[in-house]
Amino acid sequence: MTFMNIEAYFRITYGLYVVSSVLDNKLNGYISNTVFQVTAEPARFAIACSKNNYTAEMIGKSKVFSISVLQKETRADIIGTFGYRSGRDTEKFTKCDYKQGKTGAPILLDDTIAWFECEVVQTVDTGTHLLFIGEVVDGDLLVASEDPLTYAYYREVKKGKAPKNAPTYIDAEKLKQQIQPASSDKYYCTACGYIYDPEKGDPEHGFPAGTRFEDLPETWICPVCGTEKIDFAKK
Repeated sequence: MTFMNIEAYFRITYGLYVVSSVLDNKLNGYISNTVFQVTAEPARFAIACSKNNYTAEMIGKSKVFSISVLQKETRADIIGTFGYRSGRDTEKFTKCDYKQGKTGAPILLDDTIAWFECEVVQTVDTGTHLLFIGEVVDGDLLVASEDPLTYAYYREVKKGKAPKNAPTYIDAEKLKQQIQPASSDKYYCTACGYIYDPEKGDPEHGFPAGTRFEDLPETWICPVCGTEKIDFAKK
């Protein structure tokens, strides 16, 4: 395989969404950055879902899914719950504001600026992922004044990384070939890969540049996925 600059992949633009489904009264969803409209008449969306995702199994059987468009400043606990936890052992909607649509699929309302509800009309096997194409049966714009969350903003500003099952996931070993090793006083989140850098701090949550990781309170959580401080590791 010819070596290429992996940063090229990050120049493809994506949004970040919560894609959800229902099966036998079980509700589940996951963070997706691969949602796109494929036709206008009738309106249809395509989503890519890892075969390892519990939601893929649910959509494959129920033939329905919803798409919640996340706002730019989506809370870390939303990203953490839907992006880094499995629905096989976590009831993801228990602490969220949501409603069930015409198809029964749950629609996340927290930090959502628009949503769509779809019925599957075609499934394409792409190897590691399933591409579900769904026809829109309902939808709404909830907040016109907020900007949507993009993967570029999530990666560059929030310092988040794609979950392992995401179509855009890149093995950390490959990234190591192109980045400088972190200094010893940096810590990384073992769940999502976010790196806490004392030189930058976490000013969004009240910890200015120069704040050592050791000086963060034990109640501090990862600003990307909500993982607790105890689950960080030193680089």
